Amino acid sequence: MTERLYNQDVYTKTFTGTVRSCTEVPGQEGYEVILDRTAFFPEGGGQYGDIGTIGGVRVRDTKERDGEVLHYTEGPLQEGDTVEGEIDWKVRFSRMQQHTAEHILSGLVHGRFGYQNVGFHLGDDICTMDFNGPITREEMEEIEHEANRAVYEDLPVHILYPPEEELQKMEYRSKIEIDGQVRIVWVPGYDRCACCATHVGSTGEIGQIKVIAMMNYKGGVRVTMVSGDRALLDHEKRERDMKEISAMLSAKEDELPEAVRRLMEENEDRKCQIIELQKRMNELKVQQIPEDSRYQCLFETNLNQNGMRDLMNKVLERGVPICGVFLKRGEQYQYVIGSRDRDIRELGKKLNVRFHGRGGGKPAMIQGSLTGEEKTIKAYFEEIINVQ
Repeated sequence: MTERLYNQDVYTKTFTGTVRSCTEVPGQEGYEVILDRTAFFPEGGGQYGDIGTIGGVRVRDTKERDGEVLHYTEGPLQEGDTVEGEIDWKVRFSRMQQHTAEHILSGLVHGRFGYQNVGFHLGDDICTMDFNGPITREEMEEIEHEANRAVYEDLPVHILYPPEEELQKMEYRSKIEIDGQVRIVWVPGYDRCACCATHVGSTGEIGQIKVIAMMNYKGGVRVTMVSGDRALLDHEKRERDMKEISAMLSAKEDELPEAVRRLMEENEDRKCQIIELQKRMNELKVQQIPEDSRYQCLFETNLNQNGMRDLMNKVLERGVPICGVFLKRGEQYQYVIGSRDRDIRELGKKLNVRFHGRGGGKPAMIQGSLTGEEKTIKAYFEEIINVQ
């Protein structure tokens, strides 16, 4: 089997190895390469496989199959050649930071609540952890502070291969049953977990651990975290956003919450004013409609959904048997159609078929959307009414 250099020294960035095999991957533009030794970590433990170059050829992924490390390259390599490999260290180190930070957070959650991390995903932008029990935001803030204390203490991260008799007595976290030698990642005082992936040598290299989101998930909670450079980039983005919002609201950054509250209150007041104005405009429109009209097909541009229904109801109250209100929304028209004494569902079905629409409702009112020209829709609406 391939000699795995990352298990000997996780900081090995370049190495030389001999190409044992190189086969083209069916249906893909690429090759599957096996070396006699490699520093490339294959996908595992929730962590993506390394990327980089081998013999100057791009490696876009690394996986494991039947105990072999498979490098997926963009071009072929000659079997038997000795080649130089180089992992993309920026990507690898970031993943090492995130993964070690995940161990600390998961260990703290397990120690405090007894919950397990039942779903871990380490992407190249964020890291998510799914815990199988509820955690409040206040509790997670406390755990986050504890996790960062582990960073400040700059503790060594130990990799252990305990013998079976010692392993039986050891307390450690593990997501799956493991056959053969168990590899333990140990952060003293914070976590001891079975894991095959790469981690930093000391907690200080993580830089910072920041929880950026939480959501309820499958009876527990999903936590989104960033650390290291990702935490710095997240801070920088939030700072830029705050400065931009501060300029837009003409408010100091520490006054933004109050400025937003005022803006929301003003917005609610304006919404109420708009609703009242729409109602008044609808009343004026309805007064212009003859009371003996057989139907009304109205096309509007400045109403919201509530305003459409209000206009339709006011027309029906005037004694018009059927009223349809159509509102332009981009390439489509939203519609609401009602009647006090007729079942207008069949009318809606015909409109939807003719104008590639969708929608429905009850006998007295239907609503939906369709695509067409105002003149054509109006003519077809009138045609349906006259046939009935």
